[in-house]
Amino acid sequence: MLFLCTGNSCRSQMAEAWARVLLGDLVEPYSAGVAPSTVDPKAVKVMAEAGVDISGQRSKHLDEVSSLDFDYVVTLCDDARQSCPIFPARIRVLHKSFDDPPLLALKAKDEEEILRHYRRVRDEIRQFVESLRDFVPELGGGEQG
Repeated sequence: MLFLCTGNSCRSQMAEAWARVLLGDLVEPYSAGVAPSTVDPKAVKVMAEAGVDISGQRSKHLDEVSSLDFDYVVTLCDDARQSCPIFPARIRVLHKSFDDPPLLALKAKDEEEILRHYRRVRDEIRQFVESLRDFVPELGGGEQG
């Protein structure tokens, strides 16, 4: 399963990590970006607060993972969805757009408000990844206890 976003710095990094923690017995998660940058330190911080370490992850361009055989590609922002290349028909492409914490942070008054945006998106992504277990038949389709 590939989580795709523009910069592969925040949302897709969080989704990859949540999938590893929550669905690791069912999927092999990856993340990439169409215009990668670096992993956002605030994303690292808020994920650590939730007990998930992403400090060892790095931003990757989609080309770096293009040779892997994905069953699902999940775009997490509208830009990635629009820039998403065409994948073979057997690959299911899902889309769920999340707010961009770095963009929201530009209008924040202080560090705590910035982190609130990151935490909210972190938690929304966690809920989405958890929901994949029910949404994606191959992941258990509600058969899990």
